[in-house]
Amino acid sequence: MAAPTIVFDLDGTLIDTAPDLVDTLNVVFAREGWPPVPYETARNTIGGGARMMIARGIAAEGIAVAPAKLEQLFADFIAHYTEHVADRSRPFPGLTDALDVLASDGCRFAVCTNKLERLSVLLLKQLKLADRFATICGQDTFGIQKPDPEVLRRTVTAAGGSLTHAIMIGDSVTDIRTARAAGIPVIAVDFGYSDRPVSEFGPDRIISHFAQLRSAIAAISPAN
Repeated sequence: MAAPTIVFDLDGTLIDTAPDLVDTLNVVFAREGWPPVPYETARNTIGGGARMMIARGIAAEGIAVAPAKLEQLFADFIAHYTEHVADRSRPFPGLTDALDVLASDGCRFAVCTNKLERLSVLLLKQLKLADRFATICGQDTFGIQKPDPEVLRRTVTAAGGSLTHAIMIGDSVTDIRTARAAGIPVIAVDFGYSDRPVSEFGPDRIISHFAQLRSAIAAISPAN
C-alpha cells in the first residue's frame, strides 16, 4: 500500500507563530490607542485566520467597531505581519527530524491552513521549509476554509494524494472537525493554540512532541 499523504495545519501545529501574530495584533491595537491583548489571551484566538483573531481581540477588550473598521484593521494587520512573518516564529521541536523520517517512509506532505496562502508560503520559505510540501493551501486558495471539509479534500488532491490514504495533523477543534467531515483520520498535537484540551474533541491520536508522530501515523494509517 502507498504511504499516506500527511496534511498539516500551520499555526500552532507546524510552526509556533504566536509571537509574531500577537506582536502584530498589538501593534495594530496600539495604533488605535487600545491596550494590548495579553499574550495568552491572544494566543488562544489563533487558528481561524487574522480577521477572527482581530475580532476576538476586540471583543476581549470590550470594543465595538463597524465592519468597515474591521476590514481596515485586517488590512493593517496583514501589511505589518507580511514584513514580520518570521521574526520570532519557529518550527516546533522535532519537526524537521520527523519530516525526514516520514519522507524516508514515502509520505508526501501538504499544508491546509486558514492563513492566507501567500503568507503561509512566505513564512515557510523564510524558515526554509516550503520545499518539503507538495502543496500549501490557505483560506484563499480555493475560496473556502476549515472547517469546510472540501478545503481538506482539495488540498489532498492538489498534493497528488488520495483521500483514502490521507491523515490530518492539527491543534484545534477546527482541524479535528474538518478531518472528521472529510472522512480522514486525525492526529492532534497538544502543544498548539487550542483554548481547551484537544482530548475533549476526540482525535484518533494525540502527540506531545513530533518524535511521537511516526508511531502515531503507523497506528492509524489507512495504508495499513
